[in-house]
Amino acid sequence: MKKNAQTIYIMITPRQNAGYTTAVITARPRRESQLRFRPLTLSDVDKLRPFFSQACCRTCDFTVGGMFMWTDYFDYTYCIFNDTLFIKGVTEDDVTRPAFSIPVGKMGIEESVNILLEHCRREGCELIFSAVPEAYVAPLQALGAKSVEKLEGWSDYLYDAQALATLSGKKLNKKRNHVNRFEAENPGYTFEPLTPDLLPAVREFFNATHLPLSKPALADIERAQVMHVLDNLDAYGFEGAVLSTPSDGIVAFTLGEVKGDTLYTHIEKMNHEVVGAGETVNKLFAAMMTERQPGLIYINREEDVGDPGLRHAKESYHPSELLDKYNVTF
Repeated sequence: MKKNAQTIYIMITPRQNAGYTTAVITARPRRESQLRFRPLTLSDVDKLRPFFSQACCRTCDFTVGGMFMWTDYFDYTYCIFNDTLFIKGVTEDDVTRPAFSIPVGKMGIEESVNILLEHCRREGCELIFSAVPEAYVAPLQALGAKSVEKLEGWSDYLYDAQALATLSGKKLNKKRNHVNRFEAENPGYTFEPLTPDLLPAVREFFNATHLPLSKPALADIERAQVMHVLDNLDAYGFEGAVLSTPSDGIVAFTLGEVKGDTLYTHIEKMNHEVVGAGETVNKLFAAMMTERQPGLIYINREEDVGDPGLRHAKESYHPSELLDKYNVTF
């Protein structure tokens, strides 16, 4: 039977008629799942944003950027049921395996997991949660999860916001030196918020200097999504900044969003031939955002996705913590 074919249940009802029994056959359609998933589109940002703030974790997956920038790659769909957001996609490490995000909203974890278990029974598939923050692993195991796998390469790098804003201390001495060199070699440089009038020049810069990741599929998706963000900046609601020099024009730009006490840096691009451009845009953006948002404590610079260059760059800033994530299977 095809997956979407309708199952017919036959009800046999005896009926007396002129001394003999007849059977009345009634076709009863299969009871539909109460979860109806629909494609995730940019028009859903304002509807879903309030749910992300209810996730008790600082991983980037529960943010507008973490979800909407990667909709195409992870094939995200969503459903809101009983004031709870359910996200369906694929596992972080294998896009052929259907998976769910941890539901967030009014319902408790036990109730929402039971609903998904019933949904998966009807769909004929196993229930897998992907990108599960560590805080949810034990509760899922208590509900009967049969396996837990750490997602290598998908841990988020979490930093102290003030440390990145000041680059103070011995550990960040090299970064501070790179910023000092940039400032010395580029007198008259400017650092300013990313405004609509700067977008054409930023797009041109990105097209000219973008360097792909070592994983082509991710690189292609990321490139398309960065352009999509630049084309729809108002819808995403990100804050950004641009670093320029008199001789080279734009040499770096960055975009991120604030949720709670954390700044999530979703995009950071720089001209690698300009020494210190990356370190400078990182430092100045952190300083700008901590000044605008006094409650900021952390900066999440997201995963390295197993890319050696990204891993080295993120480790060199000495994260306060790595936010591990897991696949959890029932």
